Amino acid sequence: MRAVEWMPQNRALRLIDQTRLPGESVTVDCTTVDEVVDAIVRLVVRGAPALGAVGGYGVAVAMAQAEREGWDAARLDGEVRRVRDARPTAVNLAWGADRVIPLMGEGIEAVITESDAIMAEDEAANRELSRLGADWILAHTGRDKVRVLTHCNTGFLATTAWGTALGIVRELHARGVLELVYADETRPLLQGSRLTSWELTHDGIDHVVQVDGAAASTILRGLVDVAIIGADRIARNGDTANKIGSVSVALACADAGIPFVVAAPSSTVDLSTLSGEDIPIELRDGSEVTTLAGVVTAPDGARGFNPAFDVTPSRLISAIVTEQAVVEPDGSSPIDALVATS
Repeated sequence: MRAVEWMPQNRALRLIDQTRLPGESVTVDCTTVDEVVDAIVRLVVRGAPALGAVGGYGVAVAMAQAEREGWDAARLDGEVRRVRDARPTAVNLAWGADRVIPLMGEGIEAVITESDAIMAEDEAANRELSRLGADWILAHTGRDKVRVLTHCNTGFLATTAWGTALGIVRELHARGVLELVYADETRPLLQGSRLTSWELTHDGIDHVVQVDGAAASTILRGLVDVAIIGADRIARNGDTANKIGSVSVALACADAGIPFVVAAPSSTVDLSTLSGEDIPIELRDGSEVTTLAGVVTAPDGARGFNPAFDVTPSRLISAIVTEQAVVEPDGSSPIDALVATS
């Protein structure tokens, strides 16, 4: 299964509807820009690497719609911009769109071909960073079998295939050196309990789901050997934006003296963003906090504060892993190595 797929017969972007999991496994076909943007905003599709592919294919959707409806160049450019900017924190969405925009003059097939390349490169990157990350974790924990905590969803649903942080978990499992996974539920939309647990169950990986508030205690009680998270943007200094709650896990790991590892493809490293202070934080609808599955959980008139991401300072990160390298952001290793091409 793939979270993102191009359907050439009807020029549609097909997405697994992650808002319906784990109860229903259904797909959504997007043939208009409105549908693509809605899918991004509603989190039908989410996860930085997956959004990179959506950025590319979303441009193709806009071009196909422009052809059907006779848009002029200005309208097409504006609709492409809507796709590119639909989520501000995750840099991969804009990166994917920017990668194919220069090819628009060559026609829609050139844009689709480049988007296909984004998909293939991301899967290869995920598998390589999983190998590098597993090697680093085993070397730095000194355990025959490791107990892992992870936050949010970073598996194939969040990428084009395989996964980033969850890809490392899969690699450890394949090597027979994974003891147990603690999957944080990830409020308010429960990506951990709905999506990560669904993927781990599918793969037969032993795990438990815990409330986000239990994570620090689990770490400080010595029940975890390493925490692994994904990233939506990594700044030049190593500060990392990820799902809200990530920084709490990092603080607990620092106090417990265990590794806190960030895993992402090199496309998530944004060298033009100097530090975490420059990363825009998406503020989502407060009703996501004051309701759960359509049930109101707060008094009438209570307002929800709903930042989708937080920023973990590089000083709290033990290692950042991409397909290019593993960097320990203590000042001795340049973050640029994470995006090296040689």
